[in-house]
This record gives sequence, structure tokens and C-alpha cells, in this order.
Amino acid sequence: MVNRTTQVARRRIGGAALALAVGAVSMTLPAGAQQPAPAPAPKKTPAAPAQKGAAPAAAAAAPQSAWVKLCEKANAIAKDKDGKEEKKEINICLTHHERLDGNTGMVLVSAAVRQVENQDKQHFMVMVPLGMLIQPGMRASIYPKDLWEQAQKNEKVDETKLKGLKFGFTLCHPAGCTAEVEASPELLTDLKTAGGLVIFAINAGGQPVGFPVPLVGFEQAYAGPPVDNVQYGEARRQLMQQIQQRQQEMVEEYKKQQQQQPTGATPPAKAPAPAAPPAKK
Repeated sequence: MVNRTTQVARRRIGGAALALAVGAVSMTLPAGAQQPAPAPAPKKTPAAPAQKGAAPAAAAAAPQSAWVKLCEKANAIAKDKDGKEEKKEINICLTHHERLDGNTGMVLVSAAVRQVENQDKQHFMVMVPLGMLIQPGMRASIYPKDLWEQAQKNEKVDETKLKGLKFGFTLCHPAGCTAEVEASPELLTDLKTAGGLVIFAINAGGQPVGFPVPLVGFEQAYAGPPVDNVQYGEARRQLMQQIQQRQQEMVEEYKKQQQQQPTGATPPAKAPAPAAPPAKK
């Protein structure tokens, strides 16, 4: 049962988004009914290389984005008291945050706490884009609220006051690579009370890259009821349409500039790649 439910949850964190943050665009997900928020033109906010002794530059641009809880049923195989295998329907919940690139729809970073019915242990999962080195794994620094505020201002923070966390990669798929660690009671308390965390992975060039994850709203989402899956899916579909529309506008603007460009002049920046399609549930 553990293997089956773990695989289902990993597909959820990599495929169907469970919280949305697109650059300056934030979406609120109340428990009763979810409506997509009006979105200004998003700005691209790539993860920044980590610098020792200073707050990660990416943390300064981290949006105060929503966390959300989604639950759904999944089939699992368990053994009864006689050792015979039997199919059983269980409930899986993810309290999740996701940040997308506002120009391409690509997942920049996602994080989630996974709760599986009838399992005492919970797990904290994170996902980063492809292209990171697998062997070193991932690590994270948990920032208390006051230090997180300093990090958002791009101020230097006292790293001795940060809590460290190590992850081992468990699965890679087209959306990115996922790593996880057991969500102990101590870690859950940190997630509820801290200001945010920065996840570090090593890129192909051997350099650490920081991915900021704000924790504003995590405690409320974790303790509260799940949102409606259908309404959430519709809100996500509309958000992806906004990204695709913005991208089309950028392509048209690029073509217009290219037509107006004098012969022999330096061409404008390359048009963006097509936006990722909405995840199918």
C-alpha cells in the first residue's frame, strides 16, 4: 500500500498543481469556493544562485502565495490479518504550494505535505526543475519569520539561526524531480510557525540554486478542509489560459519588432517557448 499511495502522491505533486503562484500573480483558495483571482501581467522570476552569508536573491522576489489542500480517493493494495492481499480505497491529501513561471507555465518549485489515510507517518515533498544533479540530493534552510522578512528585503541574515533539512531524490518525470523527507512533528511545527524556506539544489554546472517557498497560509490550509477539486481544476485552467494569452501577445510583439527592425541591426530577444498545457486530472 505504501508504494502505491506514494506513487499516486508523487504524480500529483509533479502533474496536477495544488497551489498557484505566478510571479506577481497570487491566487486565494478559500475552503468553500475557489475563484481565480484577476491576474496582472506576470513577470518571470527565475531561481537565483545561492550566495553564502547573504539572503538568497530569489527570496526577495518570493510572492506571498496561497497554500491549498486537495484530497482524493485512490486504490491501494493492503494485506488483511491472514496475509491475503485486498484492494482498498483510501484518502490521500496534499497540502501544497506551487510556483509557476509566468511566461512559460513551467513549475519553478513546488512543496507539499502528504497525508495518507491509516498511515501514521506523513512526508514533506519538494520538486525542482529538471537539470539538477541527482547525487548531491537537495537541502533546505528554514527561516524564522523575522529572518524571512529580512531575506525578502535582500538583507544579510544570520545563518546560524536557520534550521537545515536534507532530502533524497525519489522520482524524476517530465515536470521535474521530486525529493522527500519524513514530516516529523518537529518539522510540521516549523512549517506552521516559520516565515519560509529556501530549497537548494545543485545545477549541471555544479552551482547551488535557491528556490524560495513562503509558508504564509500553510498552517490554515493544513488544518482546514480541502478545496473542491472541480472548482480548483477550472481555476487552474483559466490561469493557464492567461499565461498562454500573455505568451501569444509576447510572440506578436516580437514579430512586430522584427518587422520594424532595420536591416543589419541587432535582432530583439528570442520569442518565448510555448506555454505548458494545463495538467489533466
